[in-house]
Amino acid sequence: MGVSSSGKTTVGKALAARLGWDFYDGDDYHPLVNIEKMAAGVALNDEDRLPWLAALQAMIASGLKHNRPGVLACSALKESYRQVLLKDNQGVVIVYLKGDFDLIHTRMADRADHYMKPGMLKSQFEILEEPVNALTMDISLSVEAIVQKILVTMND
Repeated sequence: MGVSSSGKTTVGKALAARLGWDFYDGDDYHPLVNIEKMAAGVALNDEDRLPWLAALQAMIASGLKHNRPGVLACSALKESYRQVLLKDNQGVVIVYLKGDFDLIHTRMADRADHYMKPGMLKSQFEILEEPVNALTMDISLSVEAIVQKILVTMND
């Protein structure tokens, strides 16, 4: 979890590959209306996010039920969002990719192919509620170093 451009997809894909698990990008599950709203520079509100979060929660539950663990890249910026994702999903580990505004803004500005625009990053930081029960990873580290730290922590 983390704000846009914190590396959720990159780290998530690398972690899933190392574990031999499926990878899911939460952005792929947004309804079209949400994508259009964000592409227009309008931040989503809680009402916009609830159906999306419920779909992700159901996907996690299905994976756990069928013994198909996976890695999900999802912003999950508020504690209430994380609680929706975790509802009835025991054993899920949240990894928080943490970085400062300037570093993430630079990364975001370099991404031309994403609907999330740099001007929206401020709103993400404004609503971000840093998790207390998560693995917190410094995104200034390399992807491999982050993945390795996650694996070591998960095996402790």
